[in-house]
Amino acid sequence: MEILGIDIGGSGIKGAVVNITDGTLVTERHRIVTPQPATPQAVAETVSALVKHFNYTGPIGCGFPALIRNGIAKTAANIDKSWVDIAVEELLSEATGQSVSVINDADAAGLGELRFGAGNGHMGVVMMLTIGTGIGSAIIHKGILLPCTELGHVEFKGDSAEKYCSDAARERENLPWDKWGKRFNKYLQHMEMLFSPDLFIIGGGASKKIDKFKDQLSVNAEVVPASLRNMAGIIGAACFAGDK
Repeated sequence: MEILGIDIGGSGIKGAVVNITDGTLVTERHRIVTPQPATPQAVAETVSALVKHFNYTGPIGCGFPALIRNGIAKTAANIDKSWVDIAVEELLSEATGQSVSVINDADAAGLGELRFGAGNGHMGVVMMLTIGTGIGSAIIHKGILLPCTELGHVEFKGDSAEKYCSDAARERENLPWDKWGKRFNKYLQHMEMLFSPDLFIIGGGASKKIDKFKDQLSVNAEVVPASLRNMAGIIGAACFAGDK
């Protein structure tokens, strides 16, 4: 089955048609710059343009950077605040003329890695952390996703964790990768204390640089980079729509 997967991010809105049986992309990935400000109407129009690019009709899966409950955005930490309490599924379905299923973006990436990436076949507790502008999280146990964990927002070092050790924090404070890695390790230790995962999967922009900070990591769980890289969210979103 082939389904269009879309990943909405703070800087880009990306999509591709995915074969959800084997996790391969049927088309090239297409990216459109996220409008600024990223208001509901502006993003909906951009998503519509993306769908038209593929000349696609059918179900659509969409990863979205917010806590999603029953298709409605309940937070807006790394997107325009006007999204809070917006019925995202309804808005995007109307804009595209197709049935759109919306999932938290980190949950989408976690699903992608579970089905076809670094977590494939793992039956223990898997925690995926996407490190970018913020920190997204997905927890999976025996193949079942615990949705909307949002562990980048836990209080840590007197503020939210993502203010301390996201990739944006590293850039803001001009930290070398080894020093940032020590910070990130403290956060991983905290997550390990709370959830005792068997495996950490690191996604997002920082995953491409894992060789620059992996020597700073000292948790007991295995730590691996996301094998699907920046395709994980697109593939996972398509799988989510296919599961419905």
